[in-house]
Amino acid sequence: MCKYKKIAIREMEKFVQVLLFFLLFVQGWCLIAESRFKSPNGDCPCSAPALCNVIKTPPRKEVFAFWLGGPHWMKYDWTKLTTVVMFGHYDADLMCYAHSQGVRVTLLGDFPVANLTSIADRSAWVMAQVDRAIKGHMDGINLDIEYPLNASQAKYLTTLVGETTKAFHISIPGSQVTFDVAWSPNCTDGRCYDYKGLADACDFLFVMSYDEQSQIYGDCIAMANSPYNKTATGVEGYLKLGIPANQLVLGVPWYGYNYNCTNLDNKDAATKVIHQVWYDDPVSLTTRYKYAQQMKLRGVGMWNADSLDYSDDPKAEKLTKAMWDAIGKYFLP
Repeated sequence: MCKYKKIAIREMEKFVQVLLFFLLFVQGWCLIAESRFKSPNGDCPCSAPALCNVIKTPPRKEVFAFWLGGPHWMKYDWTKLTTVVMFGHYDADLMCYAHSQGVRVTLLGDFPVANLTSIADRSAWVMAQVDRAIKGHMDGINLDIEYPLNASQAKYLTTLVGETTKAFHISIPGSQVTFDVAWSPNCTDGRCYDYKGLADACDFLFVMSYDEQSQIYGDCIAMANSPYNKTATGVEGYLKLGIPANQLVLGVPWYGYNYNCTNLDNKDAATKVIHQVWYDDPVSLTTRYKYAQQMKLRGVGMWNADSLDYSDDPKAEKLTKAMWDAIGKYFLP
């Protein structure tokens, strides 16, 4: 009798999931139909209605950028980009211009992990994200969920990602669903996720190969944000899980750290404090881009594209151009 009840409950959960996804499917197509059958220009904010269409391309080499708001996107090198994540902001002009360049624009998704076990909460959240994407004429969603989870909780995260991907692919054909992961799969910062399951559940993973000092619990010692050997070890950890290389995008830092040094005699004449500044430049980043190319990864990306100096200062313009140009090393044969 007890065994029968357990099976019945499990089957009921599956039935509820199927029912909720059916409702999601209906809602998604209703939203699409509503947007398509408005006036010729509809609610499209672009100069040409076609610019509101979803970017549909077969899998391609990725250059994945995060935009944090503001006007700097106008000075990006759009010949290098394939996807821009609108990180907490929305700009219709950016969307229109990105689409004119064949670049996807995706929204940011973050889910309250305390609600992961609730089928109803997950489904409601997924429907809300699909609605946001359709109304914003966006090409998908980047899931940035960075919370500590144990193995028993992590299975529900994998379920959420799979539900999100299924809903987006059904409601917005050609859309892209991605998930941000730490630089290493070894329970980094308590994120004991099923990384192979996550890779299978979405289009690809964005590996955040930066802030690699976050796992140092002793004294904070000035060192590289993203040491090459740690970056490579992290990527290879994902590959050892059976995740295909073409489902990994290598994210690199476009920022650095300013450390106040102690116990040194020489001090800055003005502040009387010694500083060490650690950051990546076009030379150090080129080694990462070449590594991604050699390992046949899906692509490269950066956190974040707004970190550069986009002023009209000649020195700044030269360095900013060099940072963008370095990405080209990933595309070399």
